Amino acid sequence: MSTPLELLNAWVARAVDAAGAAWFTDTRARLAGEHTERDLFVGVGLVARKLGKAPLALTPEDTAAATAARPGWDPTGLTVDQAARLALLLTASAHGEPFLAAFERLWRTADVGEQVAFYRGLPLYPAPERHLWRATDGCRTAIRLVFEAIAHRNPYPAEHFDETAWNQMCLKALFVGTTLHPIVGLDTRHNRALARMMADYAFERWAASRPVAWELWRCVGPEPDERALSALARAVASDDPATTRSATLAAATSRVPAATELVARASDQVRDELARGALSWPALFARFPVST
Repeated sequence: MSTPLELLNAWVARAVDAAGAAWFTDTRARLAGEHTERDLFVGVGLVARKLGKAPLALTPEDTAAATAARPGWDPTGLTVDQAARLALLLTASAHGEPFLAAFERLWRTADVGEQVAFYRGLPLYPAPERHLWRATDGCRTAIRLVFEAIAHRNPYPAEHFDETAWNQMCLKALFVGTTLHPIVGLDTRHNRALARMMADYAFERWAASRPVAWELWRCVGPEPDERALSALARAVASDDPATTRSATLAAATSRVPAATELVARASDQVRDELARGALSWPALFARFPVST
């Protein structure tokens, strides 16, 4: 089985020309041996210029290999420069504490593109607990690309965030205008406090006559309190086809009997879809696409 570093090296090597491949090989060799902090900074800084920013063409076999190498790791959407930066960091990480100290200083001067790459690497670095404060702090950003690098297709938050940080991240996704479904662990980290937060958010949006993201109900259904139940009931009765289906599915899979009883309030068509197994989160995303 390949390691994440071996996969990244192979993906980058096949995506660049001969000159880029030679530079990448030489830089990795330098960082694998005795090197200075400046070597790391320069190598990471030159990646985009030397290798470009084209999307990294990954096959289903590549993504399967990534999951096998590191459970939960999803490299979908990586660009060549992001993958190369991660490969250089992981190469240098073999040096332990000196690397961690250098990496801390590298974060401080990182531009947006570098931050995106660094955050996407969170599940791959050694000493993952050392990066927790930066990951939670990064979720406060108003820069959508940076936020998504932490929240989307990244198992690190589900594995390391406490309940407060997790809930704030999920709610922040709605505030920055991104989606919930790429969040790893969305169906395993649900909790009553999150359900209440999402319900309060929905009531605020309704009071301002503003739309509520239909996928929000996925976070409300599992463990709703009384106020969340009232919000869920309103969503089940919605005229919006995506909202009523999302809320009905959330209610049907709830741990709370009062929530499952709301399914009876859905239309005959929606209840029929549920009974036939045609109502699922993947089916909803296919039918009512939301951008990522």
